[in-house]
Amino acid sequence: MIWPMTYLQSIILGIVQGASECLPVSSSGHLVVARHLMEIGEIPLLFDIMLHLPTLLAIVIVFHKRIGALFAVVYRFLARRTDPRDAENLRLLRTILIATAATAAVGYVLSRLEDRLPISTGLVGALFLVTAAILLATRFFRGKKRYADLTIRDAVITGAAQGVGVLPGISRSGVTLAAGLACGTDREKAGEYAFLLAIPAILGAFALEVGGIGEMAVGAGILAAGMACSFVVGLASLLLLLRIIRRGRLYLFVLYLVPVGIATIVFL
Repeated sequence: MIWPMTYLQSIILGIVQGASECLPVSSSGHLVVARHLMEIGEIPLLFDIMLHLPTLLAIVIVFHKRIGALFAVVYRFLARRTDPRDAENLRLLRTILIATAATAAVGYVLSRLEDRLPISTGLVGALFLVTAAILLATRFFRGKKRYADLTIRDAVITGAAQGVGVLPGISRSGVTLAAGLACGTDREKAGEYAFLLAIPAILGAFALEVGGIGEMAVGAGILAAGMACSFVVGLASLLLLLRIIRRGRLYLFVLYLVPVGIATIVFL
């Protein structure tokens, strides 16, 4: 069955996904609002999943050097050829695994609750305001931790924060960044770490959901248009966000989230 979606709707949803997945404004919340405004209703699971893959590709492209280094460290570790220079990346890899486990645990619990509670635009608007408050708090965080300084506690806190991002209206990247900064991580490292954690989270969600896709799909051309827009906008948004993180100005997104949150509650 082909879902009755137009090219324009697909392009808009791709742009929304690409921008809001990388910027700390909640992609799931914005997709709920966009669907409501365009009166689309429920989007086929395939389309929703496929829009996430281009943003994942953007993350891999931007952080390819670090990702390549992690794979190299794993190879040397398995081959028993590690040297002292691998210590930082081995510590990073360990914290990623721990954080991913924490994300999975928190995300599972919240997703079960989400299944029992209807997601309204009013709730999404309220969670936009929660995200705004979290981003505003980052203005007061200062840290100098590098990857070699990360602890198990830091990994659990950051991973659990990312798990909270399953709620539409709560920005995954925003809460993960805020948690990393609150743990005292250096701004640039906190930004990279947040998106490194996103890779297993997105792949895990894809693996869990792809089996339930069924036959519901959109036309190939329409799907390709949405994915292309998601990739281009996602890549540009990620590069922009990294510049903002380095300057310590995450709080600027509050100026967007507060009016959008209030408007979503009042008018939708």
